[in-house]
Amino acid sequence: MWISTLLLSIFTVVEFNCENLFDCSHDSLKNDTEWVIGGENDWNYSRYWRKLNRIGQTIIGCGRSSDGWSLPDIVALCEVENDSVLRDLTRRSLLRKAGYDYVMTSSPDLRGIDVALLYSHFSFRLISSYSLRVEPLPIMKPTRDILYASGELITGDTLHVFVVHSPSRSGGENQTRPFRQLVANRLTGAIDSIRATSHNAMILALGDFNDYSGDSALTHIESKQMTDVSAKAKGKNGAKGTYRYKGRWESLDHIFASPSMTAILTDCFIFDNSFLLEKDNTYGGKKPRRNYLGPHYNNGFSDHLPLVARFNLERKK
Repeated sequence: MWISTLLLSIFTVVEFNCENLFDCSHDSLKNDTEWVIGGENDWNYSRYWRKLNRIGQTIIGCGRSSDGWSLPDIVALCEVENDSVLRDLTRRSLLRKAGYDYVMTSSPDLRGIDVALLYSHFSFRLISSYSLRVEPLPIMKPTRDILYASGELITGDTLHVFVVHSPSRSGGENQTRPFRQLVANRLTGAIDSIRATSHNAMILALGDFNDYSGDSALTHIESKQMTDVSAKAKGKNGAKGTYRYKGRWESLDHIFASPSMTAILTDCFIFDNSFLLEKDNTYGGKKPRRNYLGPHYNNGFSDHLPLVARFNLERKK
């Protein structure tokens, strides 16, 4: 039974790349030795718990709006290592009283990083979830699975959510472009399958796509009637993208929405609260306050800023 005080019309969605949210333990099946006690990054439990609480602080902050404050309903996370990290984040960090449940992937990524979805079971009652494996090309390293989750909203409608973390551009944009296209093809194939049985399905696809607006993989997703509602998202403290490279703001993170979701979108913005930013001494202005600058600990949050999208479910009625 739904709790009446939580039947709020605004459904808040967050996408956030956490920048290497690793625990301190070695997974013998993964290349994670730089994130263990005594590893090259000098990672330790103090830094780990500080990182968890800062991710929690960021998620809580994303719930602020001109209408007041409420916790985001669902949060898509990229670069999270395993179930232990998600359990600590939702049960033992600043988020421990938020009541979030989660689902995540267990991918063949060599470093062991995955994607996850936090959700409030009051506003997103989980129906099903599973991973979509992306079979690599012969010249390609194994990549992250796509996470699929469906849930019932307070309106009784079903929302389908895909969380994506596409292969990076390491090795060159041209050389790695087919890898990201492969992920886009896997994603759109799954979207087509949903629409085969529910033409007007409510669908979101969000995450770190490692591509910019106009790149081929993203235009392919848009060709499937999925609108990049984050394409013009800006921050309130000067951020013009979710990521800053050599003084230039760009967005590798995106939120795509089906027509039924786009129709009820109220706003989409970059959460760039001052605590997430620091001075850019090289190029001027501000940049995300990341956790590491190369091998050097920066005592920060992430090299990405979160995206926030808000939908008015009352419009669906």
